[in-house]
Amino acid sequence: MSEKPQNDAVARAMVRLRAVDKHYGELHVLRDISLDIAEREVVVVVGPSGSGKSTLCRTINRLETIDSGEILLDGEPLPVEGAALARLRSEVGMVFQSFNLFAHLSILENVTLAPINVLKMSKADARREGLELLARVGIADKADRFPAQLSGGQQQRAAIARALAMHPKVMLFDEPTSALDPEMVGEVLEVMTSLAAEGMTMVVVTHEMGFARRAADRVVFMDAGQIVEESTPSDFFDNPRSERAKAFLASILAH
Repeated sequence: MSEKPQNDAVARAMVRLRAVDKHYGELHVLRDISLDIAEREVVVVVGPSGSGKSTLCRTINRLETIDSGEILLDGEPLPVEGAALARLRSEVGMVFQSFNLFAHLSILENVTLAPINVLKMSKADARREGLELLARVGIADKADRFPAQLSGGQQQRAAIARALAMHPKVMLFDEPTSALDPEMVGEVLEVMTSLAAEGMTMVVVTHEMGFARRAADRVVFMDAGQIVEESTPSDFFDNPRSERAKAFLASILAH
């Protein structure tokens, strides 16, 4: 893996959450969450199912609203609605469990749709850049295929290219490999690892502990809607501080 570019200055906070709370009815899914994610940092969020990881990820581009607290993107509070919210979402790339590709469009058309319609890029420029991005994720030869003609791993790589086409300030990955067959997981993680090495700001919710150990700058462990601990990958995996983290790792690593 290539060295991540280093900035001489202290990196600014690209994402900042302050005292964020979120309920689904009686269920308190995010409890007083405060977290800074620096520019070019890769933060991997881990924890048991139902711990609030995906909800946390989805609040950062306001796919989920919050009940209280504050979320800032590059120093600006998240807009509530309208054009400002649409602009924010264009700056935050999101890759989901399910690939969410448009079935009736080719892979290249999926990648170029938003740059043409939202960024007002010319079709020629969007096509050129789209082909470059598909090459970057290793599926340039699939540009004219439809999603149903691709494997799950190829579809997820197309979804990553589509997100990158908007030149996002931060990329959010919500369990990006959980819907994939085991042999396809590696090809998606390889693309994500290369993005991390290039200095993309990333928030990754995943059960892939190998990726967390290899690519993360920081691991955030959540349980019951709270951040229980956060540390470097080596500290988290080799010397977890909380009993909850120790129990989680024991159950994960035993399989």
